[in-house]
Amino acid sequence: MLGKFITFEGGEGSGKSTQARLLADALAARNIATAMTREPGGSPFAEAMRHVILDPATPPHSPLSEALLFYAARADHLDHVVRPALNDGVWVICDRFIDSTRVYQGVAGGLPGEVIDTLNEMIVSPTLPDLTIILDLPAELGLGRAYARRVDRINPDTEADAYERRDLEFHWRLRGAFQAIAAAEPQRCVLIDAAQDEQEVFAEVWHAVESRLLAAGA
Repeated sequence: MLGKFITFEGGEGSGKSTQARLLADALAARNIATAMTREPGGSPFAEAMRHVILDPATPPHSPLSEALLFYAARADHLDHVVRPALNDGVWVICDRFIDSTRVYQGVAGGLPGEVIDTLNEMIVSPTLPDLTIILDLPAELGLGRAYARRVDRINPDTEADAYERRDLEFHWRLRGAFQAIAAAEPQRCVLIDAAQDEQEVFAEVWHAVESRLLAAGA
């Protein structure tokens, strides 16, 4: 039996990594084999692409160039991590996936949706998420959390990555685009208010997983 594929989406500082980790722990407690991964990244080649994409020193480039870097990383990630795990019956939890490309490079970046649809058909299909959790948060709050996360370390790093450095209007466009995806695809997506306490957020995450994927016959 194939494993389930769950993705977490949302703007900067929305808590995707935290919620993904909480979910992995909860599934493990139910003796469900689980693998956590992320995009861009997740495989050695994809992690190398992640460094290029997120490095603030990377020279300016077009949304198409950026999307092609993402899909080069995604192809390798799917082939070497996601699909083998799913085929082994492992549940895969991924921090960001295709919806981030649709939002960041598409709606907010200006790349036509038809281009992204074509890339998805070529590289992703049929490995689509069984469930996508979209964590919704006002842009200012998310950026504040992202900054706090960077400096609250043993060795603080206050330099924002290439996306956190974008202007506030860009981040508000991201939020609106994620909300639109959730509204358009309710059979796959669940929109959760990420301004709540992390345990309150997780209660909603778990309800979505339990009712949609763990219920009898799911």
